[in-house]
Amino acid sequence: MEKVKFAVIYYSMTGINYQLAKWAAEAAQEAGAEVRILKVHELAPEAAINNNPVWRANVEATKDIAEATSEDLDWADAIVFSVPTRFGNLAAQMKQFIDLQGGLWSKGKLMNKVVSAMSSAQNPHGGQEATVKSLYTSMMHWGAIIVSPGYTDESIFKAGGNPYGTTVTQGKDGKMVEDVKDAVFHQAKRTVEVAKWLKKGKE
Repeated sequence: MEKVKFAVIYYSMTGINYQLAKWAAEAAQEAGAEVRILKVHELAPEAAINNNPVWRANVEATKDIAEATSEDLDWADAIVFSVPTRFGNLAAQMKQFIDLQGGLWSKGKLMNKVVSAMSSAQNPHGGQEATVKSLYTSMMHWGAIIVSPGYTDESIFKAGGNPYGTTVTQGKDGKMVEDVKDAVFHQAKRTVEVAKWLKKGKE
């Protein structure tokens, strides 16, 4: 059986979701997948980015990461999304990326993609769960197969116990509050595993 094609698609302003995405990509590679790590297009004006040194630093640090396209979605068997919350919903950058996929959707090319999602916010009840679930709503319209972590591994409890997808709080120092690396690894590997089952069944 050929390798699972695995895309990690993220948006990150300060680097938190970029780190989550990197962990997911590393885990998928360990699980034997062919991996692409991709960012969505930035919509914010340069003036806003330049007024925030952390944001500017993250833009510079990730300038060589390719932007996600419809071709990447068509290519992928499995996709993990990572996106910060904005008022309990997806950041506009990720929402626009999803909204632009009508062409693929109308051709039935998003059906049966294996998907999972991660998120972050500035406090423990800042809308992370709502953000993950709102992304899953779009995935249901795609006809995708959602792979939530549930409570399938001890790492989920260590990370805060979110069964929908790994989420993390960004502390005032700009760093992650919860210890979520193992949960991200488990979630990504679980997503690859389910994609393998589906791929094998199709063959």
